Amino acid sequence: MTAPRVLYLTGWLRSGSTMLGNVLGELPGVLHVGELHYLWRNGVLSDGTNSSCGCGRDLTDCDLWSTALGGGHDVAVRVETARRTVALQQSLLRTRHTRARLAEVRGAARAPGLDEVVGQTAGIYRLLAGRGGERLIIDGSKYPAEAATLLGRSDLDVRVLHIVRDPRPTAYSYQRAKEYIDPMSPARSSGYWTAFNLASEAVGRQAGDRYLRVRHEDLCARPRETVAEVMRFAGLDGPPPVDGAGRVLLTANHTVTGNPDRLVNGAAVIRADERWRTGLTRAQVAAATAPALPLLTRYGYPLVPSS
Repeated sequence: MTAPRVLYLTGWLRSGSTMLGNVLGELPGVLHVGELHYLWRNGVLSDGTNSSCGCGRDLTDCDLWSTALGGGHDVAVRVETARRTVALQQSLLRTRHTRARLAEVRGAARAPGLDEVVGQTAGIYRLLAGRGGERLIIDGSKYPAEAATLLGRSDLDVRVLHIVRDPRPTAYSYQRAKEYIDPMSPARSSGYWTAFNLASEAVGRQAGDRYLRVRHEDLCARPRETVAEVMRFAGLDGPPPVDGAGRVLLTANHTVTGNPDRLVNGAAVIRADERWRTGLTRAQVAAATAPALPLLTRYGYPLVPSS
């Protein structure tokens, strides 16, 4: 049996990964599943946010995810499995665990429970490979430690796509509470931005040619070319499902969670959100810039952004 091919998206949140995943999901045989990491927490424990399937149904009512969650099993068994899965994710697959997971890929002793929790994810990938993801499964979970462990599995063909966005508009996006994310100060947002991106770079060094980094800004400025680059990296042929102006027609999907825009179908346009240039004060821009200084120029972002 051919190993399922997985494109695992990593990097800090609010980077445009949901849109990119949905665009690629319009290709035949490509299944964008959103943030699969939260399937058990959202689908069984109902402990997450923004947790309906992209098709609009509750995850346990969706034909795809009810099967993946073991729809034929006793409810108590599913709940116990979900609790154990979430506990193992919390103890083994947080961003802070990336270094340990990379060491295991290089031959270090594996942590107890790791094969169980990641093996469960691999099993879901195998199911999805026969339910719409025959050519590619896109997982937007964005946990570098999880990406590292998945890379080490011989029963999966995993590629890691690291998506980067300027930390200033990211900080602006976190200013106000939304129904699915809590607000965050510019300094804190950029602190996480740096940690997640450094961890993603470490995974990239391990992954070699199975790693690609793209910028959100390039996706917005050159949507067709950037999507084509990602398609080549993921082993997909054919024309990109977006034109040079960023216009795309989106249909229903089966994303587990992510930006609520995933629930909107129809005509859409990939474009940059520039409201941060007037929506952030100078002090807030400085607060968002300082924690990100080690990586700004590496990713091609100015130290002092234009107004």
